[in-house]
Amino acid sequence: MSNLTFFKDFDKFFVGFDDHYNQLSKLHDTFTKNIPGYPPYNIKKIAEDKYVVELAVAGFAKSEIEITLENNKLVIKGDANNEESNENYLFKGIAGRTFTRMFALSDHIEVKNAEIVNGMLRVALERIIPEHRKPKKIEVK
Repeated sequence: MSNLTFFKDFDKFFVGFDDHYNQLSKLHDTFTKNIPGYPPYNIKKIAEDKYVVELAVAGFAKSEIEITLENNKLVIKGDANNEESNENYLFKGIAGRTFTRMFALSDHIEVKNAEIVNGMLRVALERIIPEHRKPKKIEVK
């Protein structure tokens, strides 16, 4: 078992979740090794099965942002076009550096769309529950 003592008594109530627990433990270790502070982000729950991830990406063009979804990981990369310009900044406080942000998504979460509005990248997510996973009544015979 891992060092996450929060789950120490879960085996009394949950059967067959060993793999899920190990996956969560690995994700936790991976994501917390190097937690970047850039760009800042929000995660909002806007309805029972709908979420929005917002990243502050002021200064990035649409073509400089790449969003991928693979193995329940949402990866958002920003590749800043840092070509030397002839502009003479007295002070440059707006960061325009390359970044990668990863988010672990639950099963059945789909990316519905992504858009940039007023310097904020908004990625809309929705949990789609398949018919065979929805609750059903079992008739007693």
